[in-house]
Amino acid sequence: MDRTRPGPLTRRRRLLAVLTAGLLAVPGLTALSSAARAADADLVRNGGFESGLDGWTCTAADSATVTAPVHSGTSALRATPAGSDNAQCAQTVSVRPNSAYTLSGHVRGAYVYLGASGTGTTDVSTWTGSAPDWQQLTTTFRTGADTTKVTIHTHGWYGTGTYYADDISLTGPAGTPAPQPPAAPTGLTTGTVTATSVALTWSPVTDATSYAVYRDGVKALTTTTPSATITGLSPATAYRFQVTAVNEAGESPRSAAVTATTPTDSTGPGGPGGGTSTLPPHALVGYLHASFANGSGYTRLADVPDSWDVIDLAFGEPTSVTSGDIRFTRCPVTECPNAESDADFKAAIKAKQAAGKKVLISIGGQNGQVQLTTTAARDTFVTSVSKIIDAYGLDGLDIDFEGHSLSLNANDTDFRNPTTPVIVNLISALKTLKAKYGEKFVLTMAPETFFVQMGHQYYGTGKWGGQDPRCGAYLPVIHALRDDLTLLHVQDYNSGPIMGLDDQYHSMGGADFHIAMTDMLLTGFSVAGDPANVFPPLRPDQVAIGMPASTQAGNGYVSPAEVTRTLDCLTKKTNCGAYTTHGTWPDLRGLMTWSVNWDRYGDWQFQRTFDTYFG
Repeated sequence: MDRTRPGPLTRRRRLLAVLTAGLLAVPGLTALSSAARAADADLVRNGGFESGLDGWTCTAADSATVTAPVHSGTSALRATPAGSDNAQCAQTVSVRPNSAYTLSGHVRGAYVYLGASGTGTTDVSTWTGSAPDWQQLTTTFRTGADTTKVTIHTHGWYGTGTYYADDISLTGPAGTPAPQPPAAPTGLTTGTVTATSVALTWSPVTDATSYAVYRDGVKALTTTTPSATITGLSPATAYRFQVTAVNEAGESPRSAAVTATTPTDSTGPGGPGGGTSTLPPHALVGYLHASFANGSGYTRLADVPDSWDVIDLAFGEPTSVTSGDIRFTRCPVTECPNAESDADFKAAIKAKQAAGKKVLISIGGQNGQVQLTTTAARDTFVTSVSKIIDAYGLDGLDIDFEGHSLSLNANDTDFRNPTTPVIVNLISALKTLKAKYGEKFVLTMAPETFFVQMGHQYYGTGKWGGQDPRCGAYLPVIHALRDDLTLLHVQDYNSGPIMGLDDQYHSMGGADFHIAMTDMLLTGFSVAGDPANVFPPLRPDQVAIGMPASTQAGNGYVSPAEVTRTLDCLTKKTNCGAYTTHGTWPDLRGLMTWSVNWDRYGDWQFQRTFDTYFG
């Protein structure tokens, strides 16, 4: 009898059955397969946001968990991009080298992203342009040979509104558990409140090595103790404070907020120069050529009109670039025949202060390169600057470091935690001077755009090297001292084209340049093009716009009409032209110019423009 011959598929099935039976007979193979499957666990801590933001670090101040809408469970993440912050929430997860992982999550909103970085191979990101209801995003990656941790993140996009995320998971082999960030601080309370400061205390947190204090959503300072005093505040102003705990694993969620309102400043005279630290709502700042003469001629301090609210004496200069030893030598009569005597100069300082004006010593300038490369130079800087302030009874200090005074070492890439000695030592020196003279000490800075706004595009030598190490080098100084900083007036002159927040290059010579550069300071901006690394905005009362007083004073002069258009756009959002600002700032402090002398040479045109505008 003929029998049906087995076909190829039938033979393959029988062979597979035989091989399977044989393989299952090998001791330990079943256990090995089960262990491999068990290792592919969900590695995300609190991926469903059922425990608030525990395990997550979020850049947006309003990041929070909500009870609706949710994909599952009882909570989901809500975050809203604002300005140059894309509202990223991230978590670092331990993984194994040379292993495959699947990242998944559910999102809703316009332009929501889910991704992983630090994979050691190719970082991944997936996104949706529109998810009116919950939509799952999934991507995969493989870790590199030396990768033991990756950072997963979700974020929105600029100007596209609130997004939501829930049930974020990362499946794959578990790595060695990483240390966890500490818990959020509790017990935050306010203590003594003055016109310019608020004292805060909170309960210590286990495993915390430091704390970060936030003022109105922006990090104001860090401290290693569970207390801090926030200084540099404005009188009669309400502030909101939160605090986080920090260790090597990261930063905790923010504490519950407390609020405090500073009283009206009624403390009267004080401070190093006998005045008060309070500036008028809108101030005019100018540099007075006190140590040299040029084509603008010498102007006696007593002859400076009352319109000038802050007068910077130019310049104190070092005995050598790295000495830190600052000397202020008044212009000799052989060079400045009409220079007043020391007694008359000091009397003029007191008269200005009695009229409510501030007189500062400005350190640096074009020819005064200052590099505090050592702690010895730092200490000498503090001592020598103090001698100048005390000798003349000045109100404070202006930092006008130019040229090669500040630059970043190749491995110094985080403006929040600088390591370059010239940066670290300058920050330390200025904090020491502030602490020595107290809250009424006036501290101003006058960096060039190359050292500030250029940092939006380039920071230091860059990831791959080759960039100018001075790019953005002022940012760590400004950031570390933002709570002590009275005024920042960037020199919007003698500048090359700078990329603004609109990703367009802006050049000197018109209102557009001043508007775009100032918008960056008041909105904040990503550093080196990294949307996860944002330089926070300054308060408008801390910002004045630096302009040359005349065509002879510097490149980038603009007419009175362009000055007026700049102020209209920034304080009223009118007359803006092509550039669209990210806000309106009626409390913008004012204008700075180089210089009082050149403005006098130009028949006080810059001063008259300021007076006409602000009244």
